[in-house]
Amino acid sequence: MTDTSAKYAGAAERWSEEAYADSVAYLRHRAELIVALGHPLEPGDRILDLACGDAGLADFLRPYEYIGVDASEEMVRAARARGARVELADLNDYEPPESVAATTCFRAIYYAGDRRAFFRRVAGYTEKKLVFDLNPRQYAVSEVRADLAAAGFDRVELRPFFVPQTRALPGPLAALLRAAEGSGPLARAALRVRFTYVVAASRVGWVGRPTA
Repeated sequence: MTDTSAKYAGAAERWSEEAYADSVAYLRHRAELIVALGHPLEPGDRILDLACGDAGLADFLRPYEYIGVDASEEMVRAARARGARVELADLNDYEPPESVAATTCFRAIYYAGDRRAFFRRVAGYTEKKLVFDLNPRQYAVSEVRADLAAAGFDRVELRPFFVPQTRALPGPLAALLRAAEGSGPLARAALRVRFTYVVAASRVGWVGRPTA
């Protein structure tokens, strides 16, 4: 058993349902931003989800061709039991056999051994955009932007993500928080103490759909 597998041994089954207080609200909103932020995705587009865990996100991306990758054998087994197409691999080394429209990486960007090299690798097989979450209290946004630019991602959009991970909120309050994501200075102030950004990085000159 690898170190990564040992970390999740016994915890992979129902990981998404137990890792988030309201997994449906959390993963659905994440999927909405994957599709809409930056270059919009079209039904049938191929999405590569790096460090996918148990592939709980796949349930909310059904109009798209979902491919997951995770370094944990336990997580890969749990994801396949859900019916998701998932491969066992490290995000630092993996390259898909075909290009993808979008690559995602959530709660895992810190696994990149060399962030700039990781972005370059992803840029080599991603046609539309890279989407990931970023804690601005942990990483300087300016430094991440510079790494993305060095990898050829010259268009970067950031959207605050205000769905709590560990608390389930009443419907009206949850809707209010989602609306506040677009509130500009107020949203940026909230990010100084809590929550994360969702980042969509792409290339300005991209047109068309990915080739198979």
